Amino acid sequence: MSNDRSYLTLLQDYYAQHRALPSYASIGQLLGLKSKSSVAAMVARLKLAGYIDSTPDKRLAPTRRFFARPLAEAPVHAGLPSPVDDAPADALTIDDYLIERPSQTVLIRVKGDSMMDAGILDGDLVVVEKTAAAKRGENAAFEYNPPPSFILQAGMTLIVLGEAANVSQLRAHLG
Repeated sequence: MSNDRSYLTLLQDYYAQHRALPSYASIGQLLGLKSKSSVAAMVARLKLAGYIDSTPDKRLAPTRRFFARPLAEAPVHAGLPSPVDDAPADALTIDDYLIERPSQTVLIRVKGDSMMDAGILDGDLVVVEKTAAAKRGENAAFEYNPPPSFILQAGMTLIVLGEAANVSQLRAHLG
């Protein structure tokens, strides 16, 4: 499977660029495999390992495991340069940790610095699940006119902060 690991990384990079897996003929060219049987055997091994599958119309499709990322075994010390061990390790899919309801989840780029005390900085990318109401202790994003702002919960009171300190604040009590 050592060659298969390098083949998988090439297919992952191809997918990231084209948002589709290549055809069998293109896989052969991409991976430098000369025969159709060697491509078919490699695809069969990746299917068996759970990285790819076939759609009903016989096209190749990535599985959830295809998107899993290696989890380094050794922690890194914050603020100190450390070598990264890229030896085979457990893998995880980021969605498993961040996204509970994919159909209701969006990524939003943060603009402004009104939430920097909460560690949310200008330019950050935040994962937001669309829901009817925020729960106690949660940060939430909402859209209004002017542009989106964040809600920071303090006790039972939600404080809506604008993008600048001079923007007026709206307070609402949670019942």
